[in-house]
Amino acid sequence: MNAQTHITRRGRSRRGRLTRHNAPQAAPVIRRRKIPAYNLLDEAALARIESQADWILEHIGIEFRGDDTALALFDGTGARIEGNRVRFEPGHARQLCSTAPAEFRLHGRAPARTVTLGGDNLVLMPGYGSPFVSDLTQGRRYATLEDFRNFVKLSHLSPALHHSGGTVVEPTDVPVNKRHLDMMLAHLTLSDKPFMGAVTSAQGARDSLDMAQLAFGAGFIGSHAVMQANINVNSPLIYDEVMSTSLRLYAAANQCVCVSPAIFAGAMGPLSPAAVAAQTLAEAMAGIALAQLVRTGCPVVFGSFHSSMNLRTGALTFGSPEANLTTMALSQLGRRLEVPVRSGGGQVTASNAADGQAMQDSTGAMWATLLSGGHQVWHAAGWLEGGLVMSYEKFVMDLDHCGAMLKMLQGFETGDEAFGRDAYAEAGPGENFLSTSHTLRHYTTANFEPQVPEGGPYETWEENGRMTADQRAAARWKQMLEAYQPPEMPENTRSALNDFVAERKAALPDEWY
Repeated sequence: MNAQTHITRRGRSRRGRLTRHNAPQAAPVIRRRKIPAYNLLDEAALARIESQADWILEHIGIEFRGDDTALALFDGTGARIEGNRVRFEPGHARQLCSTAPAEFRLHGRAPARTVTLGGDNLVLMPGYGSPFVSDLTQGRRYATLEDFRNFVKLSHLSPALHHSGGTVVEPTDVPVNKRHLDMMLAHLTLSDKPFMGAVTSAQGARDSLDMAQLAFGAGFIGSHAVMQANINVNSPLIYDEVMSTSLRLYAAANQCVCVSPAIFAGAMGPLSPAAVAAQTLAEAMAGIALAQLVRTGCPVVFGSFHSSMNLRTGALTFGSPEANLTTMALSQLGRRLEVPVRSGGGQVTASNAADGQAMQDSTGAMWATLLSGGHQVWHAAGWLEGGLVMSYEKFVMDLDHCGAMLKMLQGFETGDEAFGRDAYAEAGPGENFLSTSHTLRHYTTANFEPQVPEGGPYETWEENGRMTADQRAAARWKQMLEAYQPPEMPENTRSALNDFVAERKAALPDEWY
């Protein structure tokens, strides 16, 4: 059999086009960037933003409401305490943050799933917090526990996602005070990637830590970070008791604390990207400082969630130039703070459908995040309607873009094999290189191969039913769920987790708000 026959039988459709089904494409889990981060701002601009953050901390301050323990910790460092408000002299908050690690490992239940945050590393994860889901069959509806489990399964199956996420969707068919138990159980049993614990109550945080101990062992999590807490600042400039208490519980257990101010420019802070960046830095440093006061060296992530607004209507916008510039500035500021960065972007959009606007918004936000050096990207898949909806179809469409971006961040090789000199000897001038030995050695790995787009001729597309991208994505996510197999877990561990959840639920009355 010659090379041409080989590729025709294994690699071509009837129309002579290479198919995506002829052989499994290698799908490496890319976790490091090889191209350098882009620096938007010069030294003078960065210094002015940092000076403005110090001005906010000194003259306005940050309130820690209802948490006397936090206030006492800051008081012990010499910060000025007036009621619930904490003020810092210039440079003080940054000095308190200086014990946080610049790089650390976040362990998966399977060692191969362990990721590193900081440095040249990348960690992508699904959307977070949506109360609604949508798909082409059932439309838009409140999310259920089944939806939550589905998205954990899809994330587990996705090579482009390195993390299982947190409250991927709100399981609204479970009482509010018990949801965290079912969500933790799903993350621990349906996936073996790193995950996030509950933060909406102190008891939820304690339950999350207890369940992690059952899954990993108390001795292991005492010295290894296996989970993250998403600590949202009530911007502008407030930490409420629930968030600061949860922060302290996770920090005391040596688990990762991600501090995420949420500033919508013009509502929770001034309009300009410079002002949003400075306020984000001020709010985040206060939370990171608290984590270090609870436990020196506690792993942290400098997070943010920001957007611009339509100032004529008040509607939020995502993927805008202003928000993307802020994202790029925050990546630089986080590197100067010497902690890993979750820099606000991801594949976010205000669109109500998985359409052209959704993908345009998402692409702009994702490029700004990754090219500027963000280490952890939340909302990398599934986000619609400004975060109100997780879309099954957009989730799959976003996975393709995640994979393409990860491949791009690898750059390209320039070794002898990359130049393919033997291919010239086989083909020569005027000949097609498609059947050369070099092409056959690399054709399943040379190019990133998306699962949703259709690149064939119009006639074939028409013959196949004129399916749009979201329709092809609908078929894809259903195939993924059909193929899902749960990761291995010792039966005694699974039983212990199930028993814990059952006992905790039995001890709590249902609360629906």
